[in-house]
Amino acid sequence: MKKILVIGSEGQLGNEIKELYHQFREAKFTFTTIESLDVTNQVALKNKITSDSFDYIINCTAYTAVDKAETDKDLADIINNQAIKTIGKSSSEINAKVIHVSTDYVFDGSNFKPYSEEDQTSPNSVYGKTKLDGELALLKENSESIVLRTSWLYSSFGNNFVKTMMKLGNERDELNVIFDQVGTPTYARDLAKVILYIIEKDINLAIPFQSGIYHYSNEGVCSWFDFTKTIHEIANINCNVKPIESKDYPTAAPRPHYSVLNKTKIKTIYNVDIPYWKDSLKECIALINQ
Repeated sequence: MKKILVIGSEGQLGNEIKELYHQFREAKFTFTTIESLDVTNQVALKNKITSDSFDYIINCTAYTAVDKAETDKDLADIINNQAIKTIGKSSSEINAKVIHVSTDYVFDGSNFKPYSEEDQTSPNSVYGKTKLDGELALLKENSESIVLRTSWLYSSFGNNFVKTMMKLGNERDELNVIFDQVGTPTYARDLAKVILYIIEKDINLAIPFQSGIYHYSNEGVCSWFDFTKTIHEIANINCNVKPIESKDYPTAAPRPHYSVLNKTKIKTIYNVDIPYWKDSLKECIALINQ
């Protein structure tokens, strides 16, 4: 029986893994939360990882307050970089394989075609910089690691864009939403399925664990404006959504104007079928409305 440690199980992705892991008969799961494991405490983090002979570690924890990170640089770095370095070093000591989730914010958004894993990184925010530093630290410390970059994550769990737009759409007659930032929404449950699939294939010796950086989001492309319009359409919300430019909604941290991810690598190596973003959105909203 393989042992899997999931760090940060109280967030969107961690909760989705908890929803799915019962179907996973090849392993025993251990889940930590921010209360049971403070990842800013490097000693506690190392002790937890090395306390048992874990075979796999899934890291879902991150400092994700993008704007706040601009002034909270030290804490963002501790969680997104230093803790990831500790996870890499400690997991290497016990020969555990790591799957770590990263972000499209490692790119500056100036591309005109979907970003591949080989494209030059150039984060233009503290959040993006600390996430990139964490990626590099992990891959340096543990060669048996996978970094999964994703974008625009949402779920029926936690706070996210989908829930916010549903709430505001029900409260207001009109909303202004940015139309000049383009990317792809990602349903956290789809990402969770892929993470468990990669581990399952490795355990069953069907597809050996292939270390490195991968991109994963749902299929398709939209703006935040299109995303909102679709959320309201699926949820039967009647609200006048108006498109605005990024300059009309200034934020402390600059957002990538284009953050579409090329997913050819993960589809080729792991033979995964990736759902279209609107199909996954319908599934999530149905759960939210239950």
